[in-house]
Amino acid sequence: MSAQAIRNYEDAGILPPAQRSEAGYRRYTPLHAQAVRTFVSLRRGHGHQQALEIMRAINRADTEHAYRLIDATHAALLAERGTRSQVAGALGSLSTAKLLAIHGPPLSVGELARRLGIHPATLRAWEREGIVRPERDKATGYRQYGSECVRDAEIARQLRRGGYPLRQIAQFVESAREAGGAAALSGFLSSWQDRLNTRSRDLLTGAAHLDAYLSALSQLSEHC
Repeated sequence: MSAQAIRNYEDAGILPPAQRSEAGYRRYTPLHAQAVRTFVSLRRGHGHQQALEIMRAINRADTEHAYRLIDATHAALLAERGTRSQVAGALGSLSTAKLLAIHGPPLSVGELARRLGIHPATLRAWEREGIVRPERDKATGYRQYGSECVRDAEIARQLRRGGYPLRQIAQFVESAREAGGAAALSGFLSSWQDRLNTRSRDLLTGAAHLDAYLSALSQLSEHC
């Protein structure tokens, strides 16, 4: 990295303050090198801003705050793992043969409700949860349910029969949209799992560098 990047890191509080030579030049030590390695490693798992706050807390000797930031990242990752497991469980509950897209003009709320065997008010409740996103007829303002809405409503109907709450169904449908449909969701879930595992490994690596940095700070304190 550039010399300016190192100066920026020091100004941001990522590095401990460097001593100056008589000519005013900064003098860096192996401690500063370890601080850089620690920040770069933490950034992979925690993200830039969180890694920055962790290093700032460590350098001002506020390890309690640093540990809380680290714990928060691990808690968020655990919650994301739970969400993925819920989505995967919902996928196993679906009958994909019934998820084929419709052909032809969009359906009205009444037409779709009859197709699914539910009350129109149920569709409006699903809309409030973000499960279905109907468009509106520009002339009348009435809801119009295209093929994707019909697919999402069919997913919701099947999952509701399986006892899933609306919140989990909304998570599943959002994941299906991101994946490009329920049929593509299996590959999406596999990729999601890979990303979670990679991030977990990055967090472990970052923790190892941080432990080395804390040990170096401790040794420096003992000699001062």
